[in-house]
Amino acid sequence: GFHCRPCGSWGTATIDCGFSGSTSITSAKIQVNGVHLHYQQTGEGSHAVLLLPGMLGSGQTDFGPQLQSMNKQLFTVVAWDPRGYGKSIPPSRDFPPDFFERDAKDAVDLMQALKFKKFSLLGWSDGGITALIAAARYPNLIHKLVVWGANASVTQEDVRIYNGIRDVSKWSEKVKKPLEELYGHKYFAETCEAWVDGISRFAENSDGNICQQLLPDIKCPTFIIHGEKDPLVPQAHAEYIHKHIKGSRLLLMPEGKHNLHLRFAKDFNREVENFLR
Repeated sequence: GFHCRPCGSWGTATIDCGFSGSTSITSAKIQVNGVHLHYQQTGEGSHAVLLLPGMLGSGQTDFGPQLQSMNKQLFTVVAWDPRGYGKSIPPSRDFPPDFFERDAKDAVDLMQALKFKKFSLLGWSDGGITALIAAARYPNLIHKLVVWGANASVTQEDVRIYNGIRDVSKWSEKVKKPLEELYGHKYFAETCEAWVDGISRFAENSDGNICQQLLPDIKCPTFIIHGEKDPLVPQAHAEYIHKHIKGSRLLLMPEGKHNLHLRFAKDFNREVENFLR
């Protein structure tokens, strides 16, 4: 179930815990492209927003403060679990060469299945890469785009960083615990290794390309946020994306690390809501 941190309650479908007014979060599954995708939804605003999680992520593990605290009057917030992640299992997660493209199609088709005609994308890390691809491929459907901790290519330096997190037993307890609870140790460990292999393959492309050629096709207003202390994604990636998406805005957070939206949730939510308005 979904854990409401402020009040400590667990629920399977809808939670109404009276925290900051009435915050109910619905948890459900819907069939999209032959798989049953799990998502959480909250708010009744006219502006629909999809939250796209990072590697091994889910709405529950990656976006607690956004699901809780984003403005429910202005926004309808949806957080999805990509196929093979979170509660969108089965299928098991795999990493064919087009896994980002597959996630982008799944994400957009999920929002259309939920009857949202136009929506904004908030993508973190791998979810940011997925969001870049979706915004480029489906320009008529995407209202605005926010990405942080994302990259459009994979360098040899990146491969070195990824290999540094290959062994989940070396992860900090704080980051590891919710994922072990969600997946069990075996699935968590094996999927992380498979992810490292899958994303490292892009380094073999010319320029280590993932989606560089698509960036000029992104026409919607775009906001790129980067934590200057991000140990996983060097700042050059954020600067490259900013440079190649016309009219995009770049915000550097001096104290931000990779999880800046969790660590500095209040500042992050405020900046993003102002951009989305």
